[in-house]
Amino acid sequence: MPLPRSRTLFRSALAAVVLGCALTACGGGTQPGKPAAAPSAQGGSSPRAASSSAPSAVPTLPPGPDGATPVFSHGRRDGAKRVALTFDADMTADQGPRAARGEHFDNPELIATLRRLKVPATVFMTGRWAEQYPDQARAIGADPLFEVANHSYSHHAFTQPCYGLPAVPRGTAVTDVQRAFDAFRRAGVEHVVPYFRFPGGCHDAAMLKELAPVKVTAVQWDVVSGDAFAKHAGPVADQVLSQVKPGSVVVMHCTRSAAPTTEEALRRVVPELRARGYELVRVSDLLPRP
Repeated sequence: MPLPRSRTLFRSALAAVVLGCALTACGGGTQPGKPAAAPSAQGGSSPRAASSSAPSAVPTLPPGPDGATPVFSHGRRDGAKRVALTFDADMTADQGPRAARGEHFDNPELIATLRRLKVPATVFMTGRWAEQYPDQARAIGADPLFEVANHSYSHHAFTQPCYGLPAVPRGTAVTDVQRAFDAFRRAGVEHVVPYFRFPGGCHDAAMLKELAPVKVTAVQWDVVSGDAFAKHAGPVADQVLSQVKPGSVVVMHCTRSAAPTTEEALRRVVPELRARGYELVRVSDLLPRP
């Protein structure tokens, strides 16, 4: 969930915390396919990601000062009109009982719409979600339209304060991220890329250094969709369309419980962006290449 840019965004973020940060992810029926060919790498890839059937080389950023994890928020502003739609799969480690009672932390309709409209996308998935929906996680990873990135195992905060999320103890961040990659591997998820999104987007310089051994690129965003707990699709679509620029990374969610209007908003956003001359791409298509 992104940092608020307005009172409306703040209230959406606060609501997400009250409901256990259940900004949860997408799923869909099986659509067989092989991962798309990957471009040459810039930087390293996570060993855990590679073990999860990741492409052998995808673009990453070089390490920051003192080897810290690099952070990517958007692509070039002066380049081609490209925008990456990203979807956070935020099932938290303690939401199993809610799923057992019938709450849906997936959204097959949204994934079906992405497929029908032929929209490439990057899904930032928690390891807990992959465990809850292994068949859907596997189907997303097998589809050449999509790439699967790491959103932690637990969806706990990596720095505090962070919207009231419980904290990942210092010294355990690497274990949490690797545990998510392990969950992807056990579920048979293909097309896993060495990108990581902090829960809540919350991080600091110390945490970037702590995560350095995982060799991931941290991916943030520059466009907040406001889809979390939105009751109407129109404002979500308006917010995305008003903020998008060349190179933008849009953060959205897909869940039947916590982001019920996203699929409807997407049906307006995608045609409008294409009418404006934008190409929809994955995060890996926005990162600089050698």
